[in-house]
Amino acid sequence: MPKFVEMGQAVTLGDQLKSEEGPVILINTFVVSPDDAEKLLAVWTGDAGLMKAQPGFISTQLHRGIAGSGVFLNYAVWQSVAHFRSAFSNPEFQAKLVDYPEGVTISPHLFTKVEIPGICTA
Repeated sequence: MPKFVEMGQAVTLGDQLKSEEGPVILINTFVVSPDDAEKLLAVWTGDAGLMKAQPGFISTQLHRGIAGSGVFLNYAVWQSVAHFRSAFSNPEFQAKLVDYPEGVTISPHLFTKVEIPGICTA
């Protein structure tokens, strides 16, 4: 079972799951021994396929740290917190968490786009 580590100190994922905002972006980091990277990729691929089939899923992209790093970052877009909450609490998804490599840490956090005039659009 992976170890969940909160990305934010003041607001937990549990706090965020009570929100009704949308759309939202899930940023999720995975830290694993580089020796277990292939296993993480296999498990994540299965999870991503399951999530892709859930209502409210828009897109996802997985990134890996370079030079043999065992750090991965997932960026996923959901129509709303409610959609993500439903998918995250799906018993099929929850049951698959035990498949992650031993010692992996996972840090999910939800975000919304920020508009900065002339730089970023919301």
